[in-house]
Amino acid sequence: MTETEFLNLAEEMIVAIEDALDECEVDIDVDNVGEVLTLIFENKTQVIINKQTPLKQLWVAAKSGGYHFDFDEEKLRWVLDSDHTKNFCECLNQYCSEQAGVAVDLRLEPE
Repeated sequence: MTETEFLNLAEEMIVAIEDALDECEVDIDVDNVGEVLTLIFENKTQVIINKQTPLKQLWVAAKSGGYHFDFDEEKLRWVLDSDHTKNFCECLNQYCSEQAGVAVDLRLEPE
């Protein structure tokens, strides 16, 4: 994958997250500055998503830890680098749910 392809795919995911947050029933604020997207919950905790262009990864920092995601070109989705059976969308919903204290479903993937 070229750097340009990575940047396009990463930006598509960032925009999808922002759009999903607009539709989300749970109140989650969003701050997008440069390469960093910060999700801010009512309890003031945060999930931080950023692009790691040199590694061609999306990184997520949550209360539960730090996670790195690679783009799987066969499955056409972002997957956890340590366990390719876990996709970014499912993981992000889990991290957000844990921090919000209620179920969060951002509906980032078609059903």
